[in-house]
Amino acid sequence: MKTRLKTILLLLLSSTLITFALNAKAIPTEAQENIKYPYTIVTTCGMVTDIVTKVAGDKAQVMALMGEGVDPHLYKPTRDDMNKLLQADIIFYAGLMLEGRMTDAFVKMARKGIPVHAVTEEIPESYLLHPGGVGEYPDPHLWMDVSAWSQATAVVCSALCEFDNKNSAYYKNNLEDYQVQLNELDAYIKKVISSIPADQRFLITAHDAFGYFARAYDIEVKAPQGLSTESEAGVSDINELVEFIAKNKIKSIFVETSVADKNIRAIIEGVQSKSHTVSVGGTLFSDAMGEPETYEGTYIGMLDSNATTIALALGGNAPKKGLFGKLSSPKTDH
Repeated sequence: MKTRLKTILLLLLSSTLITFALNAKAIPTEAQENIKYPYTIVTTCGMVTDIVTKVAGDKAQVMALMGEGVDPHLYKPTRDDMNKLLQADIIFYAGLMLEGRMTDAFVKMARKGIPVHAVTEEIPESYLLHPGGVGEYPDPHLWMDVSAWSQATAVVCSALCEFDNKNSAYYKNNLEDYQVQLNELDAYIKKVISSIPADQRFLITAHDAFGYFARAYDIEVKAPQGLSTESEAGVSDINELVEFIAKNKIKSIFVETSVADKNIRAIIEGVQSKSHTVSVGGTLFSDAMGEPETYEGTYIGMLDSNATTIALALGGNAPKKGLFGKLSSPKTDH
């Protein structure tokens, strides 16, 4: 009952924030004429930061609140974060309650007249996954589906065109160039995942962040932990996965950069007791990208790395250096 009440309150807060964001969309002409370049954009997690940077180009300075390896589910804004938000000319966040602990901060900024946008705000409700059932808030991990994140990138472009209309052609051109790369990435992931033998096409990870990936790229996904890393994996969840892995002779499972690997290690030990050996097939990026200034520290690099790692570990065909030949090293451990 408490969990459901919390969910309802979070949804109400999210709805309030969207209302503020919609009311803030129309930027007065006078304000647009007084924009000083580069203006300041503040973003939350790396996946949002990267697409905003790609579209904004040199017109803005993008300040990210969350670095590599930071779990957005658990993130609480610091005093420094609040100061950065107050300095922002425009704010972008993922939405769908991914940054649930920051909702109050976003509402405060919107009330001060700062445009605040969830990059997922235009995604149709029918497209969203609700693993918890009807009435529960949706799975926020939309970036795992490249076609969906391409739509989110278009939302960024639309918001920047509203904010700085005289440079709308610039933002639209950046969007078009970037979406060409996203289309290539989407096709690549479909190709390498489909190359995995059907009896090994199971993706087992630390927490349930790959639902959209599963739907978009036709691979079954299982995890001991729920959508949010705030949830705890139960003994029954782990035992169920142990039985599943042993029965299907799955050879590799995966850890995540932003989630502790204790549950995965417990599963490996449990499978061994069933006279089957399963190894860690590699490290995947789920709620955070790689280190700054690396290919894996970009959205495209993050998904390229994930797809390549999964395919290689599960017996599929993929170039070890990924789609664009930029992966720093093969990320399989077996």
